[in-house]
Amino acid sequence: MPAGGAGKEWGVSVRTRRHLAGRAVVPALLVVLALVGQPAIAEAVPPAPPNPSDDDLKSGQTHVDTTAARVGQLANRVAQADAALVALESQVELKHEQANKALIDQQAADTAAAAATRAADNTRAEANAAAAQIVEAHRDLDQFAAASFRQGSTVGSLSAFLGSRSPKDLLARAELLDAVGGAQLHAVENMRRTRVEAANKDSQTRAALAAAQTAKQAAADAKTALEGAYRVAIDTETAQSAKSKALRDYKADLERQLYEAQNAVAGLRGQRKRYEEWRAERDREQAAAAAAAAAAAAVRAVAAERSAPVTGAKSRLVAVEVRSVINRAMSQLGVRYSWGGGNAEGPTVGVRDGGVADRYGDYHKVGFDCSGLMIYVFAHTLGYALPHYSGFQYNSGHKVPLAQKQPGDMLFWGTNGNIHHVALYIGGEQMIEAPYSGAAVRIAPVRYAEIMPYAVRVL
Repeated sequence: MPAGGAGKEWGVSVRTRRHLAGRAVVPALLVVLALVGQPAIAEAVPPAPPNPSDDDLKSGQTHVDTTAARVGQLANRVAQADAALVALESQVELKHEQANKALIDQQAADTAAAAATRAADNTRAEANAAAAQIVEAHRDLDQFAAASFRQGSTVGSLSAFLGSRSPKDLLARAELLDAVGGAQLHAVENMRRTRVEAANKDSQTRAALAAAQTAKQAAADAKTALEGAYRVAIDTETAQSAKSKALRDYKADLERQLYEAQNAVAGLRGQRKRYEEWRAERDREQAAAAAAAAAAAAVRAVAAERSAPVTGAKSRLVAVEVRSVINRAMSQLGVRYSWGGGNAEGPTVGVRDGGVADRYGDYHKVGFDCSGLMIYVFAHTLGYALPHYSGFQYNSGHKVPLAQKQPGDMLFWGTNGNIHHVALYIGGEQMIEAPYSGAAVRIAPVRYAEIMPYAVRVL
């Protein structure tokens, strides 16, 4: 570490001082590991939780599937019953409206019958009046005929003339006689016409009254029939409603059974998950122990390589710088990945990417991305900051064939020549990387899928 670097570190933030303190601890730990020659002993893993058998899970899931199928079938029956109930409700509404119409029709028929009865009564009164007129006309005619029969056809006229006292009276009696004769003749004609009209009105009245009574009876019969149909519809709807309720109750009970069965399977799956988490934790601890051993081996290899006789002060300086770079990378193990995070001073808040990183909240969490970690680990040895883009970092140093890689070299991965990841090689086929959103800085075996054919050496 150059002397100027120490003075710079003295004035950095508390967060950076914590990283610097970590860098001081890690080399000491590595020295111990190198001296002892054994990986750090992992903390004791708790005993394994229950692990349900595959048969238990399969049996529980079969029960869930069977119950779910029954619920599905019953749901179809409930839907059909509900549809039938809706149709019956529509029928009930129709029957109710038809019964209402029949009631109105009956009321109209009653009104028409009452009007026909009143008309018959009026006609009967008119007929009676006409009959009285006929009787009066008959009496007048009979009197006229009797007088004419006794006195002859001119008697009445002669008597009228003989009884007159003056010419004026004679003229008046002649006019009166003429009027009386005309009235008698008119009365005869009226009698005949009245008889015809009375007969016609009586016939029409009887017909109207009979039609009104028929309509009244038909309306009453229709009302009775439709009210009966309405009651039948109501009873059918009530029965269907009870059937639908019974089906829904049965479906609710099956759903409760399904819920219990699903909970039972979920409990078994939860046990299986806890067991798998326990096993994964055990595997991680074993992997961590192996990684620690590999890291210790890498440090020993670097130490052995750098402790070999070298020529010139430059080679010894490179050995010190490589150790410093690896130590700085080791000090960041466990720091979360944050897309766009990291600079020469340490981890920083990430930035938005509009995708995966945003879903993990990288834009408001402190950490490193892959190229940001490289900026940090080389910042105090190169004297300048690497660009914050792995594609540019690939062209930032001397390319060496991958088979000749050494601790302190950068390894790159790409697709069709487009660089998308970078990591620091620490020896023993191990590397340190900031892998992806949701993960943290870690030691991992070198992955050769999509790895670029050259390592980049900047020291």
